Amino acid sequence: MTDLFDRLGVGPWDERAYFDLGETSHRVELLDGSLLVTGAGTKVRQRLASRLAMSFNAAAERSGLVAYQAVNLRLRTDRVVIPDLVVAATDPDGLVVEAAEVKLVYEIGPSTNAIKKQLYADAGIHSLLLAEPEPAGLVLRLFRLRVERYVLAAEARSGQVLRLTEPFPIELAVDTLS
Repeated sequence: MTDLFDRLGVGPWDERAYFDLGETSHRVELLDGSLLVTGAGTKVRQRLASRLAMSFNAAAERSGLVAYQAVNLRLRTDRVVIPDLVVAATDPDGLVVEAAEVKLVYEIGPSTNAIKKQLYADAGIHSLLLAEPEPAGLVLRLFRLRVERYVLAAEARSGQVLRLTEPFPIELAVDTLS
């Protein structure tokens, strides 16, 4: 981590400087001139992201879409975040997925949901799926964008199945993800 911080220096940051950092083992996001640096996440977060990606891959491909884990998502100029999973209609080459290409974004945990939820809505991303581990088990919440804000469209808890019809049909058994 010291090597990363040695390269960071002080801001403000723009996309050119952000991408010049290259690949790191940390999540480094660019938010309006500032960098947000976090670790890769807990084992629970990694397992949830991996299992959901496996669930989404085949369904996404059948619909002509691609599912990406931890990819650079440009919400607008100088605003690049790294969601847990993105489903998009995009070419597999390049450094970023553009918000206009995104059909669904997936985030795990409540820690960044309020901030990122608004950023995704501002970028016009139609669907947001949140996985929130709670004491009683995992809860999946699907939100759809309605007039610049997200509205809860569906929810599933342990023992239940979340059914999506868009961006492609899929059934997610909550218990198989955790």
